[in-house]
Amino acid sequence: MTVRSFALFDTPIGICGLTWSAAGICGLQLPEAEAAATRARLRRRWPEAQETVPPPGVQRAIARIRALLTGEAADLSDIPLDLAAVPEFHRRVYEVARTIPPGRTMTYGEIARRLDRPHESREVGRALGRNPIAIIVPCHRVLGAGGWMGGFSATGGVTTKRRILEIEGASALAAGPLFERPEGPHG
Repeated sequence: MTVRSFALFDTPIGICGLTWSAAGICGLQLPEAEAAATRARLRRRWPEAQETVPPPGVQRAIARIRALLTGEAADLSDIPLDLAAVPEFHRRVYEVARTIPPGRTMTYGEIARRLDRPHESREVGRALGRNPIAIIVPCHRVLGAGGWMGGFSATGGVTTKRRILEIEGASALAAGPLFERPEGPHG
């Protein structure tokens, strides 16, 4: 059995939680309404994880997440991850998503094409909807065709997604409202 630990930490968007193992980060919980709810959500997902003081490598990851959420162009793509429990297709989707720099976006369809599965943008969306490491695997940077926001499984849904994109200065937000689903094919 993998030994996991977790810690809560304050950010400009609220109290987040990070779960890790010896192999790397395995979960990032975006804020709930209060810290106790964030902690409870982490414990439901990883019941064996113990709350503890993060080791230096995890502390550095937390500092970089905080920096990103204050508007710095922090690159999180080299933070080690533990994706052992994640299906192979999802890992491939997450690898592509991690190449999207802060302030930029990509569509579900673009990721599907990069994976040589051009007709599977919905599957890309499902994989991102199950992303256990939001922010580090920047699913918030993935939009539907025509700038449609798509979904976002964190508390606050697309409002949270839009807020994080605004913090990062995403150029796609200048195109106008991203809450409406466009007509026609998506992805």
